[in-house]
Amino acid sequence: MAPNTPRKPPSRAAAKPRIPLAQKKPPPTPVDRLKRLFTSLCAQIDGGHFANALKTCDKVLRIAPDDADALQTKRFLLLQTEQYTPALVLIGDAGDGRFERAYALYRLHHEDDAEATLRALKEHSADERGVLHLEAQLAYRQGAYHAAFDLYNQLLDTAAPHSEEQSDILTNLDAAQAHLDFLAAGFQRALAQLPAALTGSLETAPPPAAPSSAVVALAQEQASAPPEKPVRKVRAKRVPAGVVPGVTPPPDPERWLKKSERTVATSGRRRKGGGGGATQGAMESAGTGHGAKSAGGGGKGKKKK
Repeated sequence: MAPNTPRKPPSRAAAKPRIPLAQKKPPPTPVDRLKRLFTSLCAQIDGGHFANALKTCDKVLRIAPDDADALQTKRFLLLQTEQYTPALVLIGDAGDGRFERAYALYRLHHEDDAEATLRALKEHSADERGVLHLEAQLAYRQGAYHAAFDLYNQLLDTAAPHSEEQSDILTNLDAAQAHLDFLAAGFQRALAQLPAALTGSLETAPPPAAPSSAVVALAQEQASAPPEKPVRKVRAKRVPAGVVPGVTPPPDPERWLKKSERTVATSGRRRKGGGGGATQGAMESAGTGHGAKSAGGGGKGKKKK
């Protein structure tokens, strides 16, 4: 009979059940991505994170370039972050963005263009409060204080009591009233308080000359020149003891080089035993040479054999 061969016990690895591999999730569809982005956008705007909200708007517009809600939100965010030139480019000549266009032109100090845009806007929405506010601010900036005063009174009559809008209207109304009072009688009181000699010279002085083109060009160059970098002061902790910044001369820049490699070589110290101690006029003896005895004769020489 054949000898019985022992059977191998089954391995543990073979006994374990196989775990199926996890299947990869399919990439999110554009609709799902837009839902997530708009959720993040609403949270960022509610929290006041306008810079991050602008980035989220750009992501939405990469997926859906013609999304009206994303475009309108980006216009709002550009105006909130005071990026008026990009806002004008985004608005273009769209009919639904005339108010934003007029506001951006007003903030960029393009008063004539802003006034023309407001004039076209008032044909469709003359009684809108935002249009009236912007028209009053533009009239105040252009020096039309009577028009600004009338517009602020019109807004004050319909403003909610004890509201933030009412407080702003009252402040602007007081400013317009102050200008009107000064133009009516305030400047006369100011002139009456001046000395008589000064008022006489003001009345007889010729009108000021218009600035020349060279002066205007110089002023524009100075305005467009980049600001000078502020001079950084040296901290007192980093200044060594006994050094006064601006007074103490700077250290030698070649102090890390060898003396022989410096541009101004300095003579080193003499070596010891190099004839030091000799007085002026000392002369060596004639018998000095190789094997000569010392002048003192104190040492005994070797005897010849």
